[in-house]
Amino acid sequence: MPETKPSWIAPAALVIAVVAVALAVWGLVRSPSSSDASGVSPDEAKTQVCTAFDMVRQAVSLQTNANLGPERVAVEAVAANARLATLGGGQFLLARLDGTPVSADLDKAVRSFANQLEYIGMRQLAGASGDDPGQATHMSDAQASAERVVELCK
Repeated sequence: MPETKPSWIAPAALVIAVVAVALAVWGLVRSPSSSDASGVSPDEAKTQVCTAFDMVRQAVSLQTNANLGPERVAVEAVAANARLATLGGGQFLLARLDGTPVSADLDKAVRSFANQLEYIGMRQLAGASGDDPGQATHMSDAQASAERVVELCK
């Protein structure tokens, strides 16, 4: 008897993708309030930026490594969520840096990581695979920037 797959996987993957798109669009169009960084000490700012960095890394890892099954819709939903996490993560980090009194080294490392995420996400949307030389360079640069941020956030 052939194995039947649960019929709820494809609709669930679609719902997850739609929710992720909605959250990413909201995050991208929402402008950070000018009061976000006002009155924040450099130590608090560092903690906020480092926490945002950790959240972005976790989101990208979670969405990139999700497995909803082998069905085409599920595979595409995972890929879409990974791209959203990558692009949205880059924008989220850049928005957290605006007007935040962190050290120049931390600012530079987080900006580098965020910009690499945006390039990776856009190249993914343009059809670049992980073994594409340009994509591999951006991924390597993002990893190097991430390692620097981890050191600075200790």
